[in-house]
Amino acid sequence: MPHFETTTRIRVAPARAFEASLDIDAHTASMASSGERAIGGVTAGRIGLGESVTWRARHFGVVWRMTSRITAYEEPSRFVDEQVGGPFAHWRHEHRFTSDGAGGTVMRDVVDYAAPFGPIGAVVGWIGLHRYMVRLIVARNEYLKDSLESAVSE
Repeated sequence: MPHFETTTRIRVAPARAFEASLDIDAHTASMASSGERAIGGVTAGRIGLGESVTWRARHFGVVWRMTSRITAYEEPSRFVDEQVGGPFAHWRHEHRFTSDGAGGTVMRDVVDYAAPFGPIGAVVGWIGLHRYMVRLIVARNEYLKDSLESAVSE
Protein backbone atom coordinates (compact mmCIF):
# COMPACT_ATOMS: atom_id res chain seq x y z
CA MET A 1 0.00 0.00 0.00
CA PRO A 2 1.44 3.42 -0.91
CA HIS A 3 2.56 5.52 2.02
CA PHE A 4 4.14 8.94 2.35
CA GLU A 5 4.95 11.47 5.02
CA THR A 6 5.47 15.22 4.82
CA THR A 7 6.78 17.65 7.42
CA THR A 8 5.95 21.37 7.55
CA ARG A 9 7.28 23.84 10.09
CA ILE A 10 4.93 26.67 11.02
CA ARG A 11 5.70 29.66 13.25
CA VAL A 12 2.51 29.36 15.33
CA ALA A 13 1.63 27.25 18.37
CA PRO A 14 0.53 23.64 17.76
CA ALA A 15 -3.01 24.39 18.97
CA ARG A 16 -3.42 27.05 16.27
CA ALA A 17 -2.06 24.79 13.50
CA PHE A 18 -4.31 21.96 14.72
CA GLU A 19 -7.38 24.20 14.63
CA ALA A 20 -6.60 25.55 11.14
CA SER A 21 -6.08 22.04 9.79
CA LEU A 22 -9.63 21.11 10.81
CA ASP A 23 -11.14 24.17 9.13
CA ILE A 24 -13.20 23.26 6.06
CA ASP A 25 -12.94 26.80 4.64
CA ALA A 26 -9.13 26.79 4.88
CA HIS A 27 -9.01 23.41 3.17
CA THR A 28 -11.27 24.64 0.37
CA ALA A 29 -9.09 27.73 -0.14
CA SER A 30 -5.94 25.60 -0.21
CA MET A 31 -7.40 23.39 -2.96
CA ALA A 32 -8.77 26.20 -5.15
CA SER A 33 -6.81 24.96 -8.17
CA SER A 34 -8.90 21.76 -8.28
CA GLY A 35 -12.17 23.55 -7.53
CA GLU A 36 -12.52 21.41 -4.42
CA ARG A 37 -15.53 22.23 -2.30
CA ALA A 38 -17.49 20.69 0.53
CA ILE A 39 -20.92 19.54 -0.67
CA GLY A 40 -22.14 17.35 2.20
CA GLY A 41 -21.77 16.79 5.91
CA VAL A 42 -19.81 19.59 7.56
CA THR A 43 -19.45 22.15 4.76
CA ALA A 44 -18.02 25.14 6.64
CA GLY A 45 -16.13 25.90 9.82
CA ARG A 46 -14.37 23.35 11.98
CA ILE A 47 -14.97 19.61 11.65
CA GLY A 48 -14.77 17.37 14.72
CA LEU A 49 -14.56 13.79 15.90
CA GLY A 50 -17.07 11.50 14.23
CA GLU A 51 -18.13 14.15 11.73
CA SER A 52 -17.81 13.75 7.99
CA VAL A 53 -17.46 15.94 4.92
CA THR A 54 -18.09 15.11 1.28
CA TRP A 55 -15.72 16.82 -1.14
CA ARG A 56 -16.21 17.44 -4.84
CA ALA A 57 -13.12 18.25 -6.92
CA ARG A 58 -11.60 17.88 -10.35
CA HIS A 59 -8.37 15.89 -10.52
CA PHE A 60 -6.84 14.48 -13.70
CA GLY A 61 -9.70 16.11 -15.63
CA VAL A 62 -12.30 13.99 -13.82
CA VAL A 63 -14.80 15.13 -11.20
CA TRP A 64 -14.46 13.04 -8.03
CA ARG A 65 -16.44 12.84 -4.81
CA MET A 66 -14.93 11.66 -1.58
CA THR A 67 -16.46 11.45 1.88
CA SER A 68 -14.10 11.39 4.82
CA ARG A 69 -14.73 11.13 8.54
CA ILE A 70 -12.64 12.26 11.49
CA THR A 71 -11.93 8.93 13.20
CA ALA A 72 -9.38 10.01 15.83
CA TYR A 73 -9.05 13.33 17.61
CA GLU A 74 -6.53 14.27 20.29
CA GLU A 75 -6.51 18.06 20.59
CA PRO A 76 -4.06 19.70 19.95
CA SER A 77 -1.65 16.97 18.89
CA ARG A 78 -3.32 14.65 16.39
CA PHE A 79 -6.34 13.78 14.30
CA VAL A 80 -7.08 11.26 11.57
CA ASP A 81 -9.38 11.47 8.58
CA GLU A 82 -10.37 8.34 6.67
CA GLN A 83 -12.32 7.87 3.48
CA VAL A 84 -15.73 6.30 4.06
CA GLY A 85 -16.87 6.70 0.46
CA GLY A 86 -15.09 7.69 -2.71
CA PRO A 87 -12.52 6.77 -5.30
CA PHE A 88 -9.74 5.24 -3.23
CA ALA A 89 -9.70 1.59 -2.25
CA HIS A 90 -8.27 2.91 1.04
CA TRP A 91 -7.41 6.41 2.37
CA ARG A 92 -6.10 7.27 5.84
CA HIS A 93 -4.50 10.63 6.64
CA GLU A 94 -3.00 11.20 10.08
CA HIS A 95 -2.19 14.80 11.04
CA ARG A 96 0.36 15.25 13.86
CA PHE A 97 1.29 18.50 15.60
CA THR A 98 4.25 18.88 17.96
CA SER A 99 6.05 21.85 19.43
CA ASP A 100 9.31 22.82 17.78
CA GLY A 101 10.57 24.08 21.16
CA ALA A 102 10.58 27.70 20.00
CA GLY A 103 6.86 28.53 20.00
CA GLY A 104 6.18 26.99 16.60
CA THR A 105 4.83 23.72 15.26
CA VAL A 106 6.19 20.73 13.42
CA MET A 107 3.21 19.51 11.41
CA ARG A 108 3.58 16.00 10.08
CA ASP A 109 1.20 14.29 7.67
CA VAL A 110 1.21 10.50 7.39
CA VAL A 111 -0.84 9.20 4.46
CA ASP A 112 -1.64 5.60 3.59
CA TYR A 113 -3.82 4.89 0.58
CA ALA A 114 -4.65 2.38 -2.12
CA ALA A 115 -5.42 3.62 -5.60
CA PRO A 116 -8.77 2.88 -7.20
CA PHE A 117 -9.22 0.35 -10.01
CA GLY A 118 -7.40 -2.63 -8.46
CA PRO A 119 -4.07 -3.81 -9.91
CA ILE A 120 -4.25 -1.43 -12.87
CA GLY A 121 -4.82 1.45 -10.46
CA ALA A 122 -1.85 0.33 -8.37
CA VAL A 123 0.47 0.49 -11.39
CA VAL A 124 -0.91 3.85 -12.52
CA GLY A 125 -0.70 5.03 -8.93
CA TRP A 126 3.04 4.55 -8.77
CA ILE A 127 3.49 6.23 -12.15
CA GLY A 128 1.69 9.49 -11.39
CA LEU A 129 -0.82 9.37 -8.57
CA HIS A 130 1.74 9.11 -5.79
CA ARG A 131 3.65 12.24 -6.81
CA TYR A 132 0.37 14.06 -7.42
CA MET A 133 -0.92 13.20 -3.94
CA VAL A 134 2.32 14.30 -2.27
CA ARG A 135 2.18 17.61 -4.17
CA LEU A 136 -1.46 18.16 -3.09
CA ILE A 137 -0.63 17.65 0.60
CA VAL A 138 2.48 19.86 0.36
CA ALA A 139 0.47 22.61 -1.40
CA ARG A 140 -2.25 22.42 1.27
CA ASN A 141 0.33 22.68 4.01
CA GLU A 142 2.12 25.60 2.37
CA TYR A 143 -1.21 27.42 2.14
CA LEU A 144 -1.88 26.80 5.85
CA LYS A 145 1.66 27.86 6.76
CA ASP A 146 1.45 31.07 4.73
CA SER A 147 -2.00 32.02 5.99
CA LEU A 148 -1.19 31.29 9.65
CA GLU A 149 2.18 33.05 9.61
CA SER A 150 0.85 36.10 7.75
CA ALA A 151 -1.94 36.44 10.34
CA VAL A 152 0.71 36.49 13.10
CA SER A 153 2.76 39.17 11.37
CA GLU A 154 -0.20 41.51 10.83
